[in-house]
Amino acid sequence: MIEELGIKTLDDVEVRDKTVGVRVDFNSPIDPKSGRILDDTRIRIHGESTIKELAERGARVVILAHQGRKGEPDFVPLKEHAARLSAILGREVRYVDDIFGEKAKAAIRALGAGDILVLENVRFWPGETKKADPEVHAKGELVRELAPLFDVYVVDAFAAAHRPHASMVGFAPVVPHYVAGRVMEREIRALWRVRNKPERPCIYILGGAKAEDSADIVQTVFEEGIADKVLTGGLVANLFLYASGVDLGEPNVKVLEKKGFLGLVDKIRGLLERYGDRVVLPVDVAIKSGEGRVDIDVEKLPVDQPIWDIGVKSAGNYAEEIEGAKTVVMNGPMGVFEEPGFEKATVEVFEAMARSDAFTLIGGGHTLAAARKLGYIDKVKHVSTGGGALIEYLVKGTLPVIEVLRKYSR
Repeated sequence: MIEELGIKTLDDVEVRDKTVGVRVDFNSPIDPKSGRILDDTRIRIHGESTIKELAERGARVVILAHQGRKGEPDFVPLKEHAARLSAILGREVRYVDDIFGEKAKAAIRALGAGDILVLENVRFWPGETKKADPEVHAKGELVRELAPLFDVYVVDAFAAAHRPHASMVGFAPVVPHYVAGRVMEREIRALWRVRNKPERPCIYILGGAKAEDSADIVQTVFEEGIADKVLTGGLVANLFLYASGVDLGEPNVKVLEKKGFLGLVDKIRGLLERYGDRVVLPVDVAIKSGEGRVDIDVEKLPVDQPIWDIGVKSAGNYAEEIEGAKTVVMNGPMGVFEEPGFEKATVEVFEAMARSDAFTLIGGGHTLAAARKLGYIDKVKHVSTGGGALIEYLVKGTLPVIEVLRKYSR
């Protein structure tokens, strides 16, 4: 039980000889040419926790998951996902190329205790992505056909918890037990902690190229007394520097304009005026020139070259802030970490988090990719699988699926 929210977990249900539907997030990077999985991290996370536990406890495990979006190269069947899961668990995992038809239902009925079955990509059914209340989804074809076969339904796909889709919320009103899986449980506990009861000082680090939510996060964490400081990197830093009156140079302003971020300038300027030095901006930046990386002080801007990282002095300042913190939340790398030389600031920030005794949490696709590539994925306290879900939770303090779990958890 997640006591703070009244949400039941796997600890609260008996699953032996029960048929358990499990909604996981197997959505993985796919090679557009071969259609093969490039990274199976999400499959591994769910496989080694919720799925493994259910099978070992003698449940008949039926997995529902999605992959990609219609019309995109990653919109593929889950056959390889099932094979990857089988390799991860070291046991047979069945797969059926059907979601809720007779083929799928026959495969479910044929399961024995401890067996695992992966159904086809739920997004192959058009009704899956309709955003609706649980009661509406419960009347849909997916739930009508599968719910009578399930004794327990486990929601484990935190990364999709901001989407009230059919397989996420539709089973809640009609199955005997609707509970959170281990991945969902860990995410909720960690995020509730950093948003509602962070140890002080609490620092948020906002970086990366997706700056559209940065103003909302800054406003929320300061207005609600969540964070003591916000450190900025990546395009977020560029946007905040520009809003503070710094001329970045034409190429860098054009990037912000192309991404539609200039419409946020007035709001960010107001936040900077209100919260002053609690929003920490870089004092130097790294530009890409013919010589590679060149660090320059912010006072020497504008430049005609692209800004690809915060500078080494700024990274050092951020490391000092992190080392004095008790809670650190990071969403987004400090620069273009994929390019040699421009991973420096991200490495220094990760290194400071690794040395720290603070509760450290990282999230967002690019943050996780950077942590994995640079060797820090196992050196932080909590790795959030959410991207959009993480941001929405930090801003709103809840998610649609969390609210459904609170209402229907039983």
